[in-house]
Order: sequence, then C-alpha cells, then structure tokens
Amino acid sequence: MLDRAGPDEDHGLFREAVRRFMEREVTPNLDQWEDDGVVSREVWRSAGEAGLLCPTITEPYGGLGLDFRYNAIVTEELCYTGAVVSFGLQSDITAPYILNYGSEEQKREYLPRMVSGELISAIAMTEPNGGSDLKNLRTDAKRDGDHYVINGAKTYITNGQLADIVLVACRTGGEGSRGISLILVHASDAGFSRGRNLDKIGQNMADTSELFFNDVRVPADRLLGEENRAFYYMMQDLPQERLTIAVGAQAVAQRAFDEAVRFTRERRAFGQAVFEFQNTRFVLAGLKAKLQAGWAHLDWAIDRHVRGEYSPEEAAAGKLFHTELQWEVVDAALQLHGGAGYMNEYLIARLWRDARVQRIYGGSSEIMKEVISRTL
Repeated sequence: MLDRAGPDEDHGLFREAVRRFMEREVTPNLDQWEDDGVVSREVWRSAGEAGLLCPTITEPYGGLGLDFRYNAIVTEELCYTGAVVSFGLQSDITAPYILNYGSEEQKREYLPRMVSGELISAIAMTEPNGGSDLKNLRTDAKRDGDHYVINGAKTYITNGQLADIVLVACRTGGEGSRGISLILVHASDAGFSRGRNLDKIGQNMADTSELFFNDVRVPADRLLGEENRAFYYMMQDLPQERLTIAVGAQAVAQRAFDEAVRFTRERRAFGQAVFEFQNTRFVLAGLKAKLQAGWAHLDWAIDRHVRGEYSPEEAAAGKLFHTELQWEVVDAALQLHGGAGYMNEYLIARLWRDARVQRIYGGSSEIMKEVISRTL
C-alpha cells in the first residue's frame, strides 16, 4: 500500500476512494489487459462514474473543480498498482487544452463526456521522422472555405486505438513554431485511420499507435484556440505534463522498492533470508533515502504547480530526476530478485520493462538537461 498523507482530510478521503477503485477495477484486470495490448473501455466509464477523470474540470462542464493535487492522487495510486492506463493523458493534458483554449461550444461538446469516460482522447504531435522536433512537423491542414483538409501521419500516439477524438498538431502557416495549430479530429471522420497497435518493449497494455490523415475534412470550428498558436499552447502546458510523468515515476519506484523488500524477506539463500545479507540491506537503505527525498521534492513541486509558480525548467528537472530515479530503483529491485526478477510471473519484471520509456517520452532525459542548462 502506498503510504501517503494528503494535505488535508478531503485529500485523504479521496485517496481512500481511489485506492478502493484500483483494488476493484484495475488490479484484477492487469494480466488480461497486458495480454490484450489495450485496456477495456469499461474501466474508463467506471473511472468516470467514480469521479476519477479530469478532477480539475470545472462544474459547468461536468467536473468537480478540484485542484491538481487530486489528479496527482489518481496518478500515484494508479501507477502504484503497476497499471499503465492513460487517465493522466486525459485529465492532465487533453482536457485542460480544451478547457483553457477551446470555444464555449467545444467545452460543452467534449468536456462532460471526457469527465464521464464516455469519450477517450489522444493528442497527436510526434511524426515518423520528427521525434521531439515539433517545430518541423509536416502534417498539414489547408483551409478550404469553412473546413480544414488534413494530410499526414503521426506515430507513438498514446490511446491511439481507443481514442474517439484526437487533438492533432498540424501546420496551418509557415515554417517553424509559428505555423502550428491544434485541430480536433473525430475517429469517425472520413479519411482518418489507425495503423498498428505498436509492438513495444513494455507498457503493453497501453495502446500506442500510428495514425493516418488522408484528406480528412473537418469543420473550421474544430480549430482549438487561435490558428498558428498551438506551439505556444504546448509550451505553456508542458510543466503539468512533465509533472504528471514525474508523479507516476515516483509511485512506480516506490512499488518496485516495496516489492524488493517483500521478496528479499521471503526468499532464502545460504540458510537465511536474502534480506539478512548486508549488501541487500545497504542497497535497500540507499534506495529508501532517495525515495524519501523524491517524495519531499514531489510535494514541493505539486504545491508550486497548484500556486501557479512551477516553471518549465523546474518541471524539466523534476521529470529528469524522478524518471531517472525510477529506473535506478526498478533495476536494483530486479537485481535483488535474482533470477526470479527476469520471470514475467513476477511484477518487478513488468515494472522494469515499463519503466524504460519514461526517460524518453514527454521529453528525453537529454532534452531535459538541455532545458535546464539554458537557465544556468
């Protein structure tokens, strides 16, 4: 169990409700989702009914109007189970884009169904030859009367197989960052198609897809915000995205540590528990100290973010620190499992596989260092 106290009683009660949901709706289904390569739509609807999706969305659009601490609680408890379910993408990225930049009509059309789990969203930025270089994306949207016509391809798109709507980063203007817009594409739009559910090293239950746009004709009122302003929007929202990744990384690191403690206490070698060897205790002690510091840093970061003071370079540092810590902990925890750690029947094997991409998506560790270095 994740031992976390909230800043007040309401947060504590919410965490208990989230934990019960995870025990009932998530943990029993992990193996099935892993085999299927996708989670069920039912868990999205159940999460919506339980009030776990988009807690910060305001009441006029079906949300609870809570602060980001509630989002963080959902992410912590979800990731501690070992699940890779993209509630955070919807709650912390796509829904806030619509809330912050969408028209009143867009907010009323999409947000209530995103809160309920009826509507699953994705955001499509990365392209086959583009990686993190958003300034040079090539998917274009040409204005044709009161419509846009979109052509291009995206890849590595989370929720790609399940998504009902996709926020597509398109080129609507000139070269560089000033010519990019976000346009809402419906999965039912003619010319839109999904490619493969990509075969990944880990995070198998998270559907990650190629998306194709072949003369997709969408009404101009599906433009999100102002034309050619999307790069600015994306930069504004990156701190929250990276904080969400950091929260999940810390929770997984804690679960890996807890698994290692449990396993080494139970497994015996040379007549004693593996835990009794000094090396085991020292490794675990070092990890515990780093996790303690990590949780303290995360509380600091969340508090600053809620106050509107969390800067892009602080978010980059947080994402770098927590994902690198996650990798250190899961790798050490697997080593302490010995040969058992390499067996898929043990949770640590999945945690280890799933952790590797954390240092890549949302901005690789190298990019995070570049962002931080610019402020030195």
